[in-house]
This record gives sequence, C-alpha cells and structure tokens, in this order.
Amino acid sequence: MTAIEINDLTKVYGSKTVVNKVSLQVERGEIYGFLGRNGAGKSTFINMITGIIRPTSGSFKLLNEESLDKIKNRIGVLPDYSTLYDSMSAVDHLKYFSKINGRKISTPQCENVLERVGLIKDANKKVGKYSFGMKKKLGIAQSIVHDPDLIFLDEPTSGVDAESALLLQSLIVSLQEEGKTIFMTSHNLNEIEKICSKIAIMKKGSIFNEGTLIELKNQYTSNIKVKFKHSVKEENLNDIKDAVGNFGSNIFIKKNEFSLSVSSEDKIPAIIRILTERNIDIYRVIVEEPSLEEIFMG
Repeated sequence: MTAIEINDLTKVYGSKTVVNKVSLQVERGEIYGFLGRNGAGKSTFINMITGIIRPTSGSFKLLNEESLDKIKNRIGVLPDYSTLYDSMSAVDHLKYFSKINGRKISTPQCENVLERVGLIKDANKKVGKYSFGMKKKLGIAQSIVHDPDLIFLDEPTSGVDAESALLLQSLIVSLQEEGKTIFMTSHNLNEIEKICSKIAIMKKGSIFNEGTLIELKNQYTSNIKVKFKHSVKEENLNDIKDAVGNFGSNIFIKKNEFSLSVSSEDKIPAIIRILTERNIDIYRVIVEEPSLEEIFMG
C-alpha cells in the first residue's frame, strides 16, 4: 500500500515554475530520501503535500486520503526551530502540541520521547536556553510524540554533532521498524545512502532520477570496476590474462592484484570460478561502484 501518491504536482509563482509536474509514490514502511540542491524545489514540494501552501495544479494522497483534515493527526512534520516557544520547557512543548493533535499525553510519555532523541537531561529546561542542535532534536520529538503513521523530516540531522546525528539516524531506522513511513531530505548524502530504502533526486523542479540505491547505481554506469587480490607468482601473471580476458575490458595486472571492468555483477562469480579451477587463490574482491555523491552531481 502507498503512504504517499503524487500526480503531476505543480507550483507556479508568477512566471516561474518551482515544482513542475512531479509524480511519485512512496510505499508504506519506506524511508524515502528526497535530494536536491538549494533552490531545486524540495521545500516547496514538501510544503504543498503537508498543507502549508496550495498547489497550482496536480493532486496528491497521503495515507490514501485526499483530505489532509481527515489524517492530520496521523502525520508528523519536523517544524522550523523558530516556531518553538522560548519560555516553555521541552515537556511543555510536547504536551501542548500533542493536545493540538487531539491526544493528551503524560509527563512519563513525554520523557520517553525525549529519551529517544537524546534530550532527557534537558527535559525541563526552557527552550530559550537550547542550542540549535537541541532545538532540532525537540522538533523531531514534536513530530513523533503523537505516534504518527507518516513522518516528514526536513534535514533532521543538520546542525547537530556527529554523535547526535548517529543517534537520530538510529531513531529513524527504529521508527521504520515500527511500521512508520519516513519522507526525509538531507544534505548528508552518506546518511541518505546509509538509511534510505528509496531515493529521488530533484533538479530544477522535476524528478531527475528515482529508485533504490542499487537501481540508481546501475543507471549511472554500464561498467563495474573490480579488483582482485590473488596468489599468482609474478612469473605466472599471464595465466590471469588468459583466464579472464573474455570477461571484461581495461585489464590491469600487477604483482599481487589485478583489475578489470565488467558489464554486470554476475560476471564476478564466473571469474572467481575459472581462477579457482586454475588453482589461483583469491584473497579479496573489491567492487568499485559510483557513490551517491557522484550520482547526485552527475
């Protein structure tokens, strides 16, 4: 079942088209990474499907509903830190926003959520004394405190230290394991590569590419470079060329290793088999694939 279904969603300001006929689907239980340079249209897109601004044209469904009013208590959105109240504590914030979402929660329930985002020690501190990173954590706590099914996280780990970023990444994965769907943006490509089950790249208001990381890598390159560490003595290196010459191109052989480019992954086990048949031991295989950064910049 789909958690998000977008059909030709468009936003035009005057003569400028910011989001141009975007269509995509996010399955329930996915962590969906949404990438794009500044100005690509990501924030406008998210603001449309979370009800902050109206689309110029197109349609969308969240949790199989066209009306946000029917499901707003089942959606969590990471707010801008500037919407927090300096005079309130973290616990007060969570109680207040839970009440807005029609759910009354206890102090222990608030503290459990603050524990998950790494704020339990500052649960009763006034938010005006919070750092930017702490406010970001409180925003994430606020987005999940009412136990939503669908969560929108815009740059959830920006402005936090490395240890906190790892904690929040672990939290996002655990939310997915609980059956929730997460739609997130991030400028941290390693983070997207690490935790997202599907990725879309937006450029100039349109979806430039979409798929799993493996699918994106397969689309990006038709050749895979593979390095093998082997047991062949220097005087017998020609045995390797004879064995693998028909499997790929750009063969480079040296003392303890060789490399070549192959057109598909299934050629790798075939190479290993033929080398083993010739009593050539393989100690290590390294497959060089394009990084998400290379795909993003391509």
